[in-house]
Parts: sequence; structure tokens; C-alpha cells
Amino acid sequence: MKRKEPRTRSLRTIRWFANPRWIAAGLVASGTLLLSVVRGAAGDAASYSGLKPDDFMKNWLILKPIPVANQEKGEPSETEQQKAFAQDCLAGEGGEANASPHAGAKQKIGDNELVWEPVESKADIVDLNAGGPEKDFAIAYAWAEIDMPAKAKGLLGVGSDDAVKVWLNGKVALEKWTTRISQPDDDIVPVEFEKGKNRLLLKIQNVRGGWGFVCRLMGQEAQAQKLVPMVWNQPDPESIKALLDLGLDVNSRGRTGLSAWQVARFCGEKEVADLLASRGADTKAPKPSIEQVAAGTASSLVKEDSPGLAVLIAQDGKILFEKGYGLADVAHHVPITPETKFRIGSITKQFTAAAILKLQEQGKLSVKDKLSKYIPDFPRGDEVTLHHLLTHTSGIHSYTSHPGFLEKVTKPTKTEEIIESIKKDPYDFDPGKKWLYDNSGFLLLGYIVEKVSAENYGDFLRENFFQPLGMTNTGVYRNGTHLDHEALGYEYGDGKFTNGLDWDMSWAGGAGALYSTVEDLYRWNEGMFSGKVISQASLKAAFTPVQTEENKSDHLEDGYGYGLSIAMFRGAQEISHGGGLNGFSSFLLRVPREHLTVVVLANALPGQPGLEPGGMAQRAVEFCVGERLDPRPVFKPNQTVSAKSFDALVGRYDYGGPIMTVTKEGDHLFAQLSGQPRFEIFPRSETEFFWKVADAQVTFVKDNQGKVIKAIHHQNGNTLNAPRLADLRETKVDAASLDAVTGKYDYGEGKAILAVTREGDQVFAQMTGQPKFEIFPKSDNEFFWKVVEAQVTFVKDDKGKVIKAVHHQAGQTLEAPKIE
Repeated sequence: MKRKEPRTRSLRTIRWFANPRWIAAGLVASGTLLLSVVRGAAGDAASYSGLKPDDFMKNWLILKPIPVANQEKGEPSETEQQKAFAQDCLAGEGGEANASPHAGAKQKIGDNELVWEPVESKADIVDLNAGGPEKDFAIAYAWAEIDMPAKAKGLLGVGSDDAVKVWLNGKVALEKWTTRISQPDDDIVPVEFEKGKNRLLLKIQNVRGGWGFVCRLMGQEAQAQKLVPMVWNQPDPESIKALLDLGLDVNSRGRTGLSAWQVARFCGEKEVADLLASRGADTKAPKPSIEQVAAGTASSLVKEDSPGLAVLIAQDGKILFEKGYGLADVAHHVPITPETKFRIGSITKQFTAAAILKLQEQGKLSVKDKLSKYIPDFPRGDEVTLHHLLTHTSGIHSYTSHPGFLEKVTKPTKTEEIIESIKKDPYDFDPGKKWLYDNSGFLLLGYIVEKVSAENYGDFLRENFFQPLGMTNTGVYRNGTHLDHEALGYEYGDGKFTNGLDWDMSWAGGAGALYSTVEDLYRWNEGMFSGKVISQASLKAAFTPVQTEENKSDHLEDGYGYGLSIAMFRGAQEISHGGGLNGFSSFLLRVPREHLTVVVLANALPGQPGLEPGGMAQRAVEFCVGERLDPRPVFKPNQTVSAKSFDALVGRYDYGGPIMTVTKEGDHLFAQLSGQPRFEIFPRSETEFFWKVADAQVTFVKDNQGKVIKAIHHQNGNTLNAPRLADLRETKVDAASLDAVTGKYDYGEGKAILAVTREGDQVFAQMTGQPKFEIFPKSDNEFFWKVVEAQVTFVKDDKGKVIKAVHHQAGQTLEAPKIE
């Protein structure tokens, strides 16, 4: 099955602007654009008088659905799909090149008679599934007429789900067989409009799921949105050349006021900066202000009536910029300001770590203490130290990874109850052997702070940290207690925001229960790095990347310390941490050498595409001090590496939840992380590869027999060891066995339902509130996921009827009765 997901420049769970010879649209002598959409009689439903640059075309005549091949015998093969894409479905009515329909016109295609229907889309993307169920393996045509006052050249930005073909005045302007989601300007199409009426026809062919398209004439804003992010995101000079060759204006500037050349300069991309300069980039233009860049970035991501974010940037003890964008409370239209309080999730961990170190300074405990000293009956507690808990190296299974966990978090609990459940979990690995992010460790540390200090966790933090630093807007979040200036949490999906899952924060404890503001987190960073929070000796320990048995021979500059991520970024150390729980996403970053702090707090997770606090904080660093940092490392493919060596790397690698699947096609190697698009990776050697779409690299490690045993992933200064997973073999199962497992299974008191469906020879499973994924048979009743390390066994009664599903994941087993 094709899995279509939004593109992201991060390979983890989160992405961050005309050439004079191409005239954006027909210009009259005054220099103004003829731009209005004609909305008159039905026959004019898809007629435009000129086109306004950057505005999306929302009025079309649509002909659909045209089935791809005869599907009575099952799903069409890719060969059959491509054959249908190449076929002229309008041949009986003059052909695609001559299409000139009117609203209500009937079209005979095979045995079906379809009608050209006028459509006015409310959204930028025209949804071809609107008004009915999803249509898999189907074709649609979209037609519009554009009346231009004079001949003109321009660039059309086109996006499609999936394959697309474009004609202008009967000439093919674009033909692309692909599987993807609809996104603006995925394809840039140079076009020449004639004076008078111009006929624009699009053919969009769907494979599975979503089906739609988006089209506009690209102006300065759209061109900048295409070119500038490419420079931000580990640019490939050849790709930039290709864009410029299509006619993009090298000096285009979007709402931020930044040009591609300016971004290349402060990103340390000399080769790209030189390329842009050689193509006419203005190298003397003044750099826009931080206010303009922030406002432009926010306005492109945050709508006035939607959740948003607060940002603070400070250097040398002075706030350079702080502002809120969007709404803290959408229903009551309460704006976000720098005083808005957000739940900060895992940024809490550094406060818990500081509390442990403060207690160590007071002589009340040691990070070398065994866990068994504080919880005597904890399994293998005499093997686990507080150091292991602080650094995610204990091997204790994370309680937040339990199947059905999110179905419990809206009800209050007690830390002792969570600890009792953690005790029942098998270890993920022996203590100290490797690193794996683990919320259980910090929940246990929060409990230990209370036990050793004989104080409530929140009281200890307030007395030792918050009050001395003037952090009056920070504390442990208590559900049911209304906070002044509180941000509510939201989730983005299906093009809209809904209220986020409201955790009872008793479930988070020392792992993530705090709330704060951008100003208070700035005060925390200033206090921490000036030695006002803990001693210099404690700071050194907190800022030292942990060594495990897996990496003890390495010289580490990057990694995880005590509740903090430590990374070298372009020659400067960065110390940071992010936070994320349903409805909230956050990031706090410090560049000690530059005395620079960046705080970004957002009140939506999942959030709107592009709004990712960690990426935004990183961009802020490069904007502020990028020209003082080292150039970005340059990775170029090693042409001497034989593609035959790629065979040994093909397989699945465990990224601690998501799975990276490595595949080979011809002489190319691809990597795909669960829930993300597949990207090609390029060789530096037979075992070292890099992505061009992101600043990320991966090294494949072999054992003494030459067998690949793990992948080491490097990105944004972080390192992750990903063991290779055993290959799973799927088997052929008869139709009756597939039908037997379909139905609904209760994974959590009716709130989490796994729906299992069959589509031809494929079986899909979808958990409430999650995407649908294919599951693959190992036998007639055992299935597995490829996107995550999970399996499910369907259990039958004495009569051969499936009565429950037994789910296996991350060492846990959950029984889910069949309810339908």
C-alpha cells in the first residue's frame, strides 16, 4: 500500500522564500494585475480574468471519477495504472488536447456517462474526494479558462495526489507519474499565456487514500517559499540550479524579507552563496530585522484564529526579541503573549536533573547511588544507578510506551501506582549498555527528589530554583486549577484544529509536569549558565555526554547529559531540550559560546505543518550568529562506491519506536522512517551515508563476520544507535483467513479501537485517532506491522471464530476483545 504523508525536513517525529524574463502575469500599462475571478453564469464557473500571483485557483470544472482499469478482479498493477495514465480518456470527445467543456456537459467514457461539474473549493487544495467516499485507483480532469490581456510568461506551481499531467492550450506542460500528497508548488511549470482565452487542463490520477490537487501562478512570495527553504535545509546545489533554470527569481523575498543568498551566507553554505551570486543575487541588500523575519515566519504558519506560539531570543543577558502569535484560547479568542503559560513537557527533565544535583551538593544523595536504595523492591534495582536514570541508560522500559497508555492519561493517578506498573515491565536492555529515551527514569527521579528532600516535588523546585531566579510563572501543572494567561492545547489534523488530549499531569511527574513562559525559561537559562542554580562541578557533569558500553571507546562531543541534549553545531556547543505532549510542543536552547538563548513554546501537537519549535530555534541561532559559526559540513556522494555493497545494508533498524526501513532500487539506496516519506541516501563510503534533504547522516556498523548489526544516526548534533531488526517474512494467506480477522478490537475501555479491514489481498489496521497502516501475515492468524516493531495474533474460539487480538509491542502484551 502507498502511504502518503506530509514531507518533513526532520527525520524524527517534526520542517521549517523572478527571474525578470518570466513575467508573473499579464501586465497592463499601469503595472497592475488583472486578477479577479469571474463568477457569473454556470458556463463561466471556471473562468478567470487574469491571475493574481500567489493566489490559488479554486474554481474549476471537474470530471470524475474515471476508474483505472477493470477492478472487479482486484487492484490494478502499477503497469496497468501507468497505462491508464498514458491513455487519453477524452478521446471520444476530441481528446485531452482539445478539451473545452462547459458546466453540465456530459462525457461518455467507456460504459460510464460523467458530467463536468463546477467546483469552488473553500481550501487551497481541491479535494477530489469531497462529497463522497475515498476513491482509490481513479482519474479526474480539472479544467479552467484564463483570459489574458496580453501574451505573458509565468510559472505555475502545481501539487497533486498522486500523478499529474498538465496541458495549456493543448500543449503538454507537465507529465509526472508519482505517488505523493497534495502540496503547493511541488512542481514548477514554465508556461506561456496567449492573449485572450487560455485553456488549462489537469489530469490527476489517484492510487490510494487522499485525492486532490493545487495550482497557482507563482509570484514573489511563492517563489521565495520554494527557493529559500531549500537553502535552509541542507541545500543541494544541483537542485538549486534546476529551480533557477526553471525561471525562479534569485532575488525573490517572501514575508520574512530574506533572500536565498542571505540565508546561504548565515547558514555557512559558501558554495551555494557563490552559485546564487553568479546567477545575479543581490549581495548588497540589507539584512532584514529580527522582527520582520519572526513576523514573516509566524504569519506564514499561524493564522489569526488558530493556536500559535511564543518566541524569545536573548543574547548577553538582554532580550533581543519576544512576542506571541496566534491564540492561547481559540474559543474565547485570547491571544498568546510572552506572559502566556504553556505546559513544557520534557523540558521539565532538566529541572528534575538539577534537583538531583542540588541534593547531591547538599550531601543527601549521590548520582552513584543504586535505585534499590530508594525503592528496595525494584527489580534489578541494585544494577541501576541514579546516573543511569539521568542519562536514559537504565534499560528500564518507558511507561509511556505501554499499549493503550494515552487512553488512561485524562484521569488522575499517583506516582506510586505508576512505579508499581513500571516494576512489572521487562528491561529493554542491561543497565548502562546503550541509550534509549525513557520517561520512566525521570518519573522515578522525581519520586526520589520527594523522598530525599521530604518535600513535595513542586515545593522543592520553587524554594530552590523558581523563587531565587524570579520565575513567578512556573510550577507543577495541577489539572482543575485555572492559571492566569494559560494556553490551552490543540491538535491539528484533517486541515483543522481540535482540542488536544488533556493529560492529567499527575501522569507526567518529574518527566514532564511543569508549565512555564518564555520569559521564565530565559531566566532559568541565565541562572543555570551563570552558576546560580547548581555548582560548576554539577554543571560539568550535566553537560557531559553519557558513554555507554556501545560507545565507550568514542570521543563524544554530542549526546545526552543530565536531562539535557549536548551537541556541536557548526563548531559551537549547543545545549538544549525539547518537550512534547498532546497539545503542546516546546524547545529551549543555549549556545554558551555566544551567550545566546532561544525559547519557542507552541500550543498545538500535532501542530500545523512547518511549525516545529526545535527547527525554528535552530533557524534563530543561524540568523543571529550564523556568520560567526563554522561553515556547514559539505557532503558529496562518493562515486567510487559500488551499488553492490548496498545489498548488505537493506533491512529494518529500530529507532526506539519508529523503524527506519532501508531499501535498494537499481543503483540507489533509500531510507524511510515510519510515517515519513522515503528519501534517497548517498554514500560517503560503503558504510557512511547522508541525506540531501536534511542535515543528517547514518553509519552502518558491521560485526566481525561482516554482517550489519546496527545503524548510528547523526542529526542536529544528536546520535542514536539503532539496532538492526530481524527480517520478517510474510506469507500468502487465503481470502477466508483474511476475512476472519477483520472487525473491531477494544484496546482500552471503548476509547481505543483497532479497526481491521481488508482491501483485496491486503489487510489494514487503524487505531482510533491514528493513520491506517497495512499489516502483513506471518500465518493465517499472526500479522505484523512494518512501520513499527509490533505484532498481533488473532485468537479463535472452539468454533474457529476470532474472539480477540493479542498485541505484542516493546516487550508488552495486550489482549483486546473483538467487539464487532
